[in-house]
Formats: sequence, structure tokens, C-alpha cells
Amino acid sequence: MTAIIVMIIFSIFLIFFYPLEFKHKKEEQKSPKYTAQMKKLWQVAQTSMKERKPLRAEKALLTILKFDEKNAAAYNRLGILYAKSQKYDEAVECFEIAQSLDNNPSSIHNAGLIYLETGEYEKAAIAFEQAIALEGDVPARFIALAKAEEKLGNYKKAISALEEAYALDTKISTLRQMLALYELMDDKEGEAEIVARIEEQTAEDAKKKAAPIKKLRRPQPVKTVKKDPKIIKPSHLKRI
Repeated sequence: MTAIIVMIIFSIFLIFFYPLEFKHKKEEQKSPKYTAQMKKLWQVAQTSMKERKPLRAEKALLTILKFDEKNAAAYNRLGILYAKSQKYDEAVECFEIAQSLDNNPSSIHNAGLIYLETGEYEKAAIAFEQAIALEGDVPARFIALAKAEEKLGNYKKAISALEEAYALDTKISTLRQMLALYELMDDKEGEAEIVARIEEQTAEDAKKKAAPIKKLRRPQPVKTVKKDPKIIKPSHLKRI
């Protein structure tokens, strides 16, 4: 009987009081005081992470989430903090929550990096592919995917991912990664092709560095002659 009464009281609380509490919380979040407090907490979190003070940063981020439990950015930052502290389970959980709140490719990519670090290469590859599907113009995503595919022994897929990265950003380091994969495959033809591309890219980069930078001339302002309204044109003069 007592249990039933407790359940009834709890139900009444949920029906009448919780909506009021939620409404009050929403109104509080719109206040200037709340905005200033959240800004200060973000500053503390960011400064603490830069100064390598993880406990202080964690406390600030958890306080943010206490006031705003749907703050995807805070979960993402907290995940990065846990990853740096090698708390991989906590890090993945934070990234997954962040991704569920805001379909952000960075959160998925970060989770993939944790899977890569812990040896869960299949999960890592899936995560990177999902991140690429959302944001396919970031070379780092393809390079990370290549690393996961390499660990899985899928060298051709890894090379394909590196080609995508190179198309976005023509770095020699990406070509060198391809060369290493061709060497693992003992593909002499592929090795020769990449070596030629490295030499070509090296020459092109050197040419760009040697090219003089032309100074752009600032356009000169056009001088305009102001007309005096008091002057009467000859055509307007009356004949005497």
C-alpha cells in the first residue's frame, strides 16, 4: 500500500512540478547572468586544457553539462579530455553522446581515433566512413581511414583513401604513405609511379617557393570634380 502511495505522489510530481521546473530552467538559460556564467566556464575549460590541468577542465565541463545536458560541444571537449588521459571508454561514450545530440562529423571522427588507438580497427573504419559521408572535404578523415584499412590489411582501400586525401591537399607526406603501402604489397610498378609523382610534386613545391610574390597595387581613388550649383551654364543664359 505504501509503495502505491509513493508511486502516486511521484506521478503527481512528474505531471505538475517537473514541467514547471523545466520551464524555469529554460527561462534561466535565457538570462544574461546564465550566459555570462557559461562563457566563464568555457574559458576555464579551454584555458585548463591548454595549461594541462585536466581535473579543473573536467570540473568546468561537467558543470556546463549540469546546466545544459544537451550541450554537444561540451561532451565533445570532455571526450577529448578523457582521450588524452587514456580513459578511452569514457571518451567514446562522450563522443557518441555528442554525435547523438548533434550529427557532427568531428565527434564521429574522434570516436574513430579512439577505436584506432585501442585496436578496434573495423569500428574505426566505419566511424571514419560515417564522418566522411557527412564532411568529405577534410583530408585528415581520409588519412585516418587509410590507417584503419592498413591495419585491417586492406592495402588497396588504404591507397584509395590516400588518393582522396591527396586530391584535397597535395602533400608529399601523403604520397610517401602510398609508397610505403606499395612496398608492403611488393608492387614495383606502383612504387615506381609514386616515386615519379613525389619527384614531380617536389619540383612543383620548390617552384612555388621560388616564385616572387607580386605586390598588388591598391586602386587609386577616382577624383571627382564637384560642380558648383551657383554657376550657370552658357546654354542657360538668356539672350539679350
